[in-house]
Amino acid sequence: MKLVIAEKPSVAQSLAAVIGATTRKDGYLEGGGWRVSWCVGHLAGLADADAYNPEYAKWRYDDLPILPEHWQMVVSKDKKKQFDVLKQLMNAPDVTEVVNACDAGREGELIFRAVYELAGCTKPMKRLWISSMEDSAIREGFANLRPGADYDGLRDAALCRAKADWLVGINATRLFSVLYHRTLNIGRVMSPTLALIVQREAEIDTFKPVPFYTVTLELPGFSVSGERMADKGAAQQLKMACQDAAATVKKVEHKDKSEKPPALYDLTTLQRDANRLLGFTAQQTLDYLQNLYEKKLCTYPRTDSRYLTSDMAASLPELVRLTAGALPFAAGMELACNAAQVINDKKVTDHHAVIPTRNLQGADLSSLPVGEKAVLELVALRLLCAVAQPYTFAETAVVVECAGAEFTAKGRTVKQPGWRALDAAYRAGLKNAEPEIEDKALPELSEGQTLPLSGAAVKEGKTTPPKHFTEDTLLSAMETAGKDDMPEDAERKGLGTPATRAGILEKLVSTGFLERKKSKKQVQLLPSHDAVSLITVLPEQLQSPLLTAEWEYRLGEIERGELAPEDFMDGISTMLKELVGTYQMIKGTEYLFTPPREMVGKCPRCGGDVAELQKGFFCQNEGCKFAIWKNNKWWELKRKQPTKAIVTALLKNGRAHVSGLYSEKTGKTYDATVVLEDDGQYANFKLEFDRQKGSGK
Repeated sequence: MKLVIAEKPSVAQSLAAVIGATTRKDGYLEGGGWRVSWCVGHLAGLADADAYNPEYAKWRYDDLPILPEHWQMVVSKDKKKQFDVLKQLMNAPDVTEVVNACDAGREGELIFRAVYELAGCTKPMKRLWISSMEDSAIREGFANLRPGADYDGLRDAALCRAKADWLVGINATRLFSVLYHRTLNIGRVMSPTLALIVQREAEIDTFKPVPFYTVTLELPGFSVSGERMADKGAAQQLKMACQDAAATVKKVEHKDKSEKPPALYDLTTLQRDANRLLGFTAQQTLDYLQNLYEKKLCTYPRTDSRYLTSDMAASLPELVRLTAGALPFAAGMELACNAAQVINDKKVTDHHAVIPTRNLQGADLSSLPVGEKAVLELVALRLLCAVAQPYTFAETAVVVECAGAEFTAKGRTVKQPGWRALDAAYRAGLKNAEPEIEDKALPELSEGQTLPLSGAAVKEGKTTPPKHFTEDTLLSAMETAGKDDMPEDAERKGLGTPATRAGILEKLVSTGFLERKKSKKQVQLLPSHDAVSLITVLPEQLQSPLLTAEWEYRLGEIERGELAPEDFMDGISTMLKELVGTYQMIKGTEYLFTPPREMVGKCPRCGGDVAELQKGFFCQNEGCKFAIWKNNKWWELKRKQPTKAIVTALLKNGRAHVSGLYSEKTGKTYDATVVLEDDGQYANFKLEFDRQKGSGK
């Protein structure tokens, strides 16, 4: 028997169907000499700090830095059942080989290796490495299984990344939280990303608009503009002078220009377009794309390449034809397939660009969820555009002289719409798409020609501040952050990877450092007061993109076997010892952060923290609505208000002994036990009496 382990149940089912393992068992599938089982994402992870020393459960400055000598992996409690299934399967006497079929990337490698090692498995290991879930790709992958040892470098890099993030997260978070008396989550990608946003807001806040003035002239069939002028009076003078003068064509220049089609999508460029055009968050786009991958309609999502490999060239024309047939807006349009534009073996690392699969043919796309369908259309459109003809046009630039000043205008005539015709047809079907600026042609003009003026005007403008970040522009900034200071041959530059950026943004929102704010058609990302405070006190090292970019460079070296994992980890430990040993709390910052909310217990619905606020006690998890209001009618009738002590007891034990409750019947007070009964929508209360002691006073 050969055992195949996938990352998710849905992927396991697709693999099993192709290789003939169709008999259902408890936690796996079997047939044709194969058993196929699955992880559920990360089954195992690095243990919490208190696993190394129970005293680490409390956050204390004197314990820092925490640097484990021998790392421990633990299985999540909620995933133990599936781990036990895998352990039993891996160590079954009739299993001769284990195939790692987790996602073909750094995290997929870590997910499998953690389980393999924790289960104490020593069976020979093979690796399935595919970029598509199509049946043909799965068959080809199984026909060309690679030795697991070929990916030891990838495993080492994944483990080093996880350990280094653990070390920075645990030590820096505890250091700054203890010093500034509130929980401050620090991360090697999260903090520099936050710094980008805080810096942008500072630039917007300190921006002072500067007025400028432009003189425009109306000429037959077109208008021309002069240079920006700082002096309004001078602009008015020029306008007056022009009204009494003739305009002469000084220069006419004709140029043929061309705009190449855009490259195919990698994950980040797809997330950016989906945010700008469809309003999706980066996480939503990744989730929709992952679902499409598992439904065999798109190729592997977490890619940083925008090209295909040469072995895909022959099948590309057929894929383009099928893709066009599946898109209503492409019907009747002239299509090209210039495969050379999208083929580049040197620019493909682990995975090629995101493209649709041949399964589009015959698929019922109307039955897809709205978000998945929209993302699939975007991916399909990009494939058609990327192999289309270039957009070509003739541009005319004219310089006109009037009253001793020069004025300019540009016009263009489209020669071949090329890929832009497809793009325009797609945008026409979008609700909120920004209209494309129409190309206007200039009339026929010749040098030395005199033109009559039909009007002159002074237009006033102001310099504009930088724009607030949206997910589109922030993803772009994360991708390029610090790249000018990185070595030329650095494989990965910027903050994070395509696979991790969406998660970073979601964590910044969930920890209260970022908020999404709708403004007109866009959703802006704005930092909270505490985010600004955190960046104020963080040392440059932790908020600079260079730290994480340097890490990614080193992780690439580990992956290729050029750097020993121990050397990388030694560097991280040295950095943290230095941080803890030298960082001085900034004076006068006691009131910099919002006072922490005092937690009174755990939410009976979601297990989150419940805190006391002005009007009551509320669960701090955003999606949870659990609340005990201080002005609750039930309590008002008893002439009591739920206090912190009462609510603490209710959350801990489900009941609290309360004295001095008022009886409307007798007008007297009595003691009783209040019982909390939460029905998932409302927090309700009932009374229980101790019969032996009596119930009245």
